[in-house]
Amino acid sequence: MARKIPPLNPLRAFEVSARHMSFTKAAEELFVTSSAVSHQVKSLEENLGIALFVRDSKILTLTPAGKAYLPGVQEAFRQLEVATYQLHREKSTSLLKINLPPTFAVKWLIPRLSRFSRQHPDLDLKVSTSKLMADFSRDAVDMEIRYGRGVYAGLYSELVLPVEVFAVCSPALQQGPHPIHEFADLRYHVLLHDDSTYDDVSNPNWGTWLAHMGVHDLDATRGPSFWPSHLVIDAAIDGQGVALVKKSWVSQDLASGKLVRLFPKHSLPIEFAYYLVFPRNRLEDPRIAAFVDWMREELARDTPA
Repeated sequence: MARKIPPLNPLRAFEVSARHMSFTKAAEELFVTSSAVSHQVKSLEENLGIALFVRDSKILTLTPAGKAYLPGVQEAFRQLEVATYQLHREKSTSLLKINLPPTFAVKWLIPRLSRFSRQHPDLDLKVSTSKLMADFSRDAVDMEIRYGRGVYAGLYSELVLPVEVFAVCSPALQQGPHPIHEFADLRYHVLLHDDSTYDDVSNPNWGTWLAHMGVHDLDATRGPSFWPSHLVIDAAIDGQGVALVKKSWVSQDLASGKLVRLFPKHSLPIEFAYYLVFPRNRLEDPRIAAFVDWMREELARDTPA
């Protein structure tokens, strides 16, 4: 006899709805309407002949049968994900797909890619810079760099770069008619603003950064805004004004003399940091292992003895 297995789409709708405890949030993840999700779950319940959810006007909860059924469904999808990932890995053993923030790519990864290529000539990187976090069960991404607190359920997470913020400008600006030695000198210059849309309340704008330094008598709202962050850095290099920057993004520009750091004793550590993230079942993937080892070497190279 053929085994009676429910259709895949209703099972996925059930799993995502149970994970979020919301048809609306499930619909956002699945890129369909909430009514479509509800209909799929209803069809699964009819197929099984048993209710999986208790539907309330405000709260969605699992029935005892739904609670018992969910772990097996989630494990089945996990196994499908692993099998599919391994299948694609075998077809593209020379390609590693990584997603990361735009400025991380421009200011940290790309200047180092030649060293990676020399160490791993048979491994090509496919780099994307989507702001959306990857769904590793659906997206064609092997690993990614995320900006946050480093806690991601079911995923391996390794700290890559901590963050601190300080002020910089071009040497030409510093050598001009109004050199910047004290915070009060900023009133003679344009403030460049980083308009990155990361959800990080600890990441300072000019107002919060100056307030942290005890400065309250400057207009910190004036000046142009940029996104992504490397555009702010480019504007500062071009002498357009003074920028607040993350330390890791400007180390080479400072070393080459394109930028100078202002107020050397004043730097603000940030709660969020950059983390290397991927599913734990990919720890043994030789392509990922090679990239992780290379990143560790690069980070050690950047760290003073």
